[in-house]
Amino acid sequence: MLFQPAEEVGDGARGMVEAGLADLVPTPQVALAQHVMPLRAGQVGTRAGAALSAADSMRITVHGRGAHGSMPQAAIDPVVLAAMIVVRLQTVVSREVAPGETAVLTVGSLQAGTKSNVIPEQATLQLNVRTFSDSTRSRILDAVQRIVRAECQASGCPEEPEFELFDRFPLTDNDAGSTDRLAAAFRSFFGQRAAPAGQQSASEDFSDIPTALGVPYTYWFIGGIDAQLYDAAEQAGRVAQDVPVNHSAGFAPVVQPTLDTGTQALVVGALAWLAP
Repeated sequence: MLFQPAEEVGDGARGMVEAGLADLVPTPQVALAQHVMPLRAGQVGTRAGAALSAADSMRITVHGRGAHGSMPQAAIDPVVLAAMIVVRLQTVVSREVAPGETAVLTVGSLQAGTKSNVIPEQATLQLNVRTFSDSTRSRILDAVQRIVRAECQASGCPEEPEFELFDRFPLTDNDAGSTDRLAAAFRSFFGQRAAPAGQQSASEDFSDIPTALGVPYTYWFIGGIDAQLYDAAEQAGRVAQDVPVNHSAGFAPVVQPTLDTGTQALVVGALAWLAP
């Protein structure tokens, strides 16, 4: 069993590999992992293929020309420029990604200026991209740079924009054979509480470990939401609105049966390979 640090910033698994993990552990038959998700507590979900998205965060700095707010003609306003970039970026997924593909582009931060009557010299945007294929990943990241550069040119910026990629997560692409074997073991033990899971746009760096070791892997989900809350939301057709998701202020998995389910799932998963 491995305990993986720094998952939230996407470099814990890579750090373990770079620190010589392959020299410390024997090569396994398979790598297994799980995560609590906003599903009904006690539920276990598996999915072959792309289960969790790749993720890329990008920090973009655009440069304008500062001036007093009373004299906008003397400025190149990076606040307006940044606002135009945010609006235009909303077309990347809706107009450049095929309808059958899943992708998310979120601008989570826009910072510029310190005073209401001063036009600043620069603005910084931070965005996050989630994708389920390498081709879509490259296409979206390229489109972001193309749009930002074009908007900067349209505004007459005195300097080129700056781009910094950080907090990058690989795609979690579950091995089909290993996932089928695990799912059969879960159905045998959990019965109706084990079911196929949908694709999740969350991201995880666990797959860096089995990829580096050259072994198949499968990553599954356990539910942590109180059954009464989940059932009420489902009956009202308001799961997306009423069930707290990971990282939200309201996400607090119930201790039971979540803890028992997670422990049982790890043991059942291991025994799918270790039991005679």
